[in-house]
Amino acid sequence: MVIGVFSIFFLIFGIEVLIGAYALKHPQAFIMYFFSGSFIILFSLVGILYPVFQIHTWVTQKPDSSTGDQG
Repeated sequence: MVIGVFSIFFLIFGIEVLIGAYALKHPQAFIMYFFSGSFIILFSLVGILYPVFQIHTWVTQKPDSSTGDQG
């Protein structure tokens, strides 16, 4: 839960950094802000999507037949 909240916060922050990068006048500063914003968004998306894939795997997994419980 906490990771999801932080991930959403950093997703919004990364989008704001990308938008702010276009207001810069120096090309080197633009590149630096653009890539840092993209990096922040990448990590926040990983924090959001990892639990989604974990839940998907948990829901769709087949019952384990190695326990020997045949009824």
